[in-house]
Amino acid sequence: MLVNAIYNIVDQIFIGQGIGYLGNAATTIAFPIVTIILAMSTLLGAGGSAYAAIKLGEKKEEDAEKTLGTVFILTLISSAVVMVLGFLFMTPMLKIFGATVNTIDYARQYTSIILIGTPFNMLSVVLSNMSRTDGSPALSMYALLVGAILNTILDPIYIFVFHWGVSGAAIATITSQIISAVVLVVYFLKKGKNMRLRRKTFRLDSEICARALPLGISSGITQVASTILQVVMNNSLVYYGNQTTVGGDAALSAMGIVNKISMILISICIGIGIGSQPILGFNKGANQPKRVRKTYLLAISAATGVSILGWLACQIFPGPILSLFGTQDVEFTQFAVKCLKIYMLGIFTAGFQVVSTSYFQSTGQPLKASVLSMLRQLLLLIPLILILPLTFSLDGILYAGPIADVASAVIVSLFVVYELRKLNKVCSASEA
Repeated sequence: MLVNAIYNIVDQIFIGQGIGYLGNAATTIAFPIVTIILAMSTLLGAGGSAYAAIKLGEKKEEDAEKTLGTVFILTLISSAVVMVLGFLFMTPMLKIFGATVNTIDYARQYTSIILIGTPFNMLSVVLSNMSRTDGSPALSMYALLVGAILNTILDPIYIFVFHWGVSGAAIATITSQIISAVVLVVYFLKKGKNMRLRRKTFRLDSEICARALPLGISSGITQVASTILQVVMNNSLVYYGNQTTVGGDAALSAMGIVNKISMILISICIGIGIGSQPILGFNKGANQPKRVRKTYLLAISAATGVSILGWLACQIFPGPILSLFGTQDVEFTQFAVKCLKIYMLGIFTAGFQVVSTSYFQSTGQPLKASVLSMLRQLLLLIPLILILPLTFSLDGILYAGPIADVASAVIVSLFVVYELRKLNKVCSASEA
């Protein structure tokens, strides 16, 4: 997730520097397609990883290996479906996502290339989850970081040297994703510790699908909710932005940049949550409640620390952060600074919420995890984006963010307090 965020924010930086805010607006319009791909990937990767971790904790290695084969096949099928539908309905989709006459051509160029890389994008996400469960977190990090670093190197070459524009940014992204996917596939073919891709386990298992996919639903819902949110926000920004001197395309570009910054912070927190999942799942399966509690609290502390640091950076250094994305006119810059400071006011709560969702997911409580995944974006933020601008115009969209963050944090805390009380009782009973 973090690496996907890095891919997109690096693209935004170099597109902003090389093309301007219309290029950034176009990638913002195309981003819902990226999150649809990520939704499928996280559904399969998080669900397969959580189920495999539980099976490894139960000492059922063959079932874990069957899980790997099943999610691999599902990944290939899902990526093919996304590619076909994406190309068939690209133009109407982009218009629904907020494309205007000024941005539609840029958005088409970027999206068409990103779709070609869908299988590699999905495999890199799914197999990185599975490799962590297999006891190789360093390999997972290495494979994804190699891709991210390569993307950072190729972006300026393709945009500034070859003058390929937004297409160059997309080509750099899929090239990097291919490298990451190949590294991870080779690992599971040759060097997997507990799980390998073998002919005998390389098949769809309906029972594994029924048990593993629900464990990934909360992660998938988070990304689906993000897609719906982006569509609603993009159209609201264009509509209300055109009623101000800022303009719809400029408002869309500014919020796109802010959302990418937010995505970096949230992805780090999601990474902490996902990193804790194999430990939580293993100890849940091994009936070790003390270790479950300790791991959860450590993950909460780490993610909250990241969230607070991100919040401070956005409030103290908004200008320098936004300057990375290219120099624009004064009015655009003023709105972008205002957008970053207001919309990110509640980001300090992100770590607590994200890790709590991961906890419920990895301990076999998919319903709670799914509810919490939908809470901020679907149940709170989208209604606020639709209601607040009726009174406060464009500013209403900005204030919807922190209001949703704080409200959802309060609700999540109620779930967490109940869960910790229950966990403490189990720990006390195990000591007796």
